[in-house]
Amino acid sequence: MAKHKVGYLIGSLAKGSINRKLAKALVRLAPPELEMTEIPFQDLPLYSYDYDADFPPVALEFKKAIASVQAVLFVTPEYNRSIPGGLKNAIDWASRPYGKNSFARKPTAVIGTSPGAIATAVAQQSLRSVLSFCNAPQMNSPEAYIQFTPGLITDDGEVTVASTETFLRNYMQEFHMFIARVLQVLPPDA
Repeated sequence: MAKHKVGYLIGSLAKGSINRKLAKALVRLAPPELEMTEIPFQDLPLYSYDYDADFPPVALEFKKAIASVQAVLFVTPEYNRSIPGGLKNAIDWASRPYGKNSFARKPTAVIGTSPGAIATAVAQQSLRSVLSFCNAPQMNSPEAYIQFTPGLITDDGEVTVASTETFLRNYMQEFHMFIARVLQVLPPDA
């Protein structure tokens, strides 16, 4: 299969985020055909349509980073039964101004971890609704709601539970196949 550039966004801005650990694990477990690059967004100001005529440089760089990848992986926690405000703000910047949506026709996947039993299920549903509006094809299966327990993933992204490691490796292989299928039907330059 062909190689694909994948950008990933970590929904939590916290340096010690368990979702950052999960992202590191996913990068380690991704098939070699996926070239994984984090796309940071912590420096974006709050979006307003007042910026549409003249995006600040940080927002232009962010949109350029999204445009430079073939697919996007969202690794997000759940805040108040939804996605973190910073992540929603980043999506708003990337999808604006109207008619210049950086997510359109770009394959996406959503995953997240939380200490709670239902993990990030509600946040993922919220994010999926936003991505649908952004016309971003979504990998719907397998779903991945990871309940985080102390020591599950080390600071360098090593997964310590074999069944979880196998699941996450399979998730990334499925994402690779999904990207290939979407890009076959919706080529980026079409």
